[in-house]
Amino acid sequence: MKSTPLSLIAGVVALAAVTGFAALTVPGDDGATEAKAAARLPVERSSLLCPAPSTSDLAETTYTSFTPAAKDGPKDGTAELKAAEALPADEDEPADGKTGDADDKADADDKKKTDADDKEKAADSKPVVSLKDLGKPVTAETSKSGAPALVGTATDRFAPGWTTQQTTTAAAGGARGLLGVSCTAPDTDFWFPGASTGASRQDYVHLTNPDDTAAVADIELYGAEGPLKSDVGEGITVPARSSVPLLISTLTGEAAENVTVHVTTRSGRVGAVVSAAEDEVGSDWLAASADPAGTQILPGIPADATSVRLVAFAPGEDDADVKVQLLGKNGTFSPAGNDTLHIKSQMTASVDLKNVTRGEPGSLRLTPTDGSRTPVVAALRVVRGTGAKQEVAFIPATGPVGERATVADNRAKGSVLSLTAPGKTAKVKVTASAGSEGGEAAVKTYTVKGGTTLEVTPEAPAGLKGGYALTVETESGGPVHAARTLTISEGGIDMFTVQTLQDDGGTVEVPEAEQDLSVLDD
Repeated sequence: MKSTPLSLIAGVVALAAVTGFAALTVPGDDGATEAKAAARLPVERSSLLCPAPSTSDLAETTYTSFTPAAKDGPKDGTAELKAAEALPADEDEPADGKTGDADDKADADDKKKTDADDKEKAADSKPVVSLKDLGKPVTAETSKSGAPALVGTATDRFAPGWTTQQTTTAAAGGARGLLGVSCTAPDTDFWFPGASTGASRQDYVHLTNPDDTAAVADIELYGAEGPLKSDVGEGITVPARSSVPLLISTLTGEAAENVTVHVTTRSGRVGAVVSAAEDEVGSDWLAASADPAGTQILPGIPADATSVRLVAFAPGEDDADVKVQLLGKNGTFSPAGNDTLHIKSQMTASVDLKNVTRGEPGSLRLTPTDGSRTPVVAALRVVRGTGAKQEVAFIPATGPVGERATVADNRAKGSVLSLTAPGKTAKVKVTASAGSEGGEAAVKTYTVKGGTTLEVTPEAPAGLKGGYALTVETESGGPVHAARTLTISEGGIDMFTVQTLQDDGGTVEVPEAEQDLSVLDD
């Protein structure tokens, strides 16, 4: 009797769509895998984690969630972000020293507390943000002090390219600023050059666990002279579906102006991001750098930047010597006096590039000078304004937009898109989605000359109401790196935040078997 194992084929396709990996072992093939990359299919599940936004009573936070439109694919699915949960209390723990009426009163009090806790848990179980349609963002707002971190999952039609932006406006106080971050996918390894344990900085690393079991993380700190001594950075437990913020300066007794933070997990996964607040300058989120590599691109330095500081780190055993180049509006050049940077192994290096862009938008490129391609990670601390009107943001090294990348929460005014082609000239398609409250999508194509940075004000959707998302797709040419700057004027200060755009990983390769999988039964 001849049979065709279709369920096996379907299972492999589903596995690949969820995990990005699948393999087929053909019966009678002694374990050999007869497969080859043949097609790309949409992912079926995506996870995002948003850190707790602010503890300030003056902060207002907007969440904007979005999945790009698709021509075909699954019809069902969800995309929801919910409040992260705290570790549940032990309900079996007895109350000590309580008898008779005291026990009855204690039981009544416990019941009231339990009822209140149940109501709070029920409220927390409701989605904070929930997508309804493809191609149209959904927003939610909170001004609650101590708003929780969010944990979310998108499935089926909402999974490919799902993104969420968290934007907080803090008009006053020590954390004054516009704090923007693209909510992150869980992982096991993160690098944050550009943090600090200095007296003028209050930097927190936020660890959020999306899973149903606890994660255990380690945090290493590196200053200009090497590793910073820490007795409390190892074995940090992050409870299931919970978030833990850690003040970085409490992890070590050493004060260092420029610090590289390395987060890894021994077990489980976390989302990690650093919130940085600097006295009299402002605050913003510092996202993780691209993975260590010989060449790094840091896109989207504003034209009016008054101070730019490059912070870099070489995690390997070898020192790194990199060429520092600015990809400007009309070409590539090296900053005077700072054309190279020596980065000692396991030591954080920094250089003040001052107002390197000189009135024109630009992006920074780091390349090896000696051909060794020693891997590095990097980030920029960028300041706009002077005196009491200074405002700070951070730009980590980032990968190319690849097939497609999206950033949400763009406004009718204040959004600027930076496109950089470090190699060959490239052509990209930029889609401004429908607005969250109305409007029609707009599409425009741009050509980015090799070795330059093109800054554009996106064409807003016709009849725009609310916020919108920007999706960048590479159509031809070399790789393109991108960043979005959002500026909001508050109290006479142009507060700003910069988010880099990375390939959304909306599709995965699915192998195709080279031979017939049919089997003959004896």
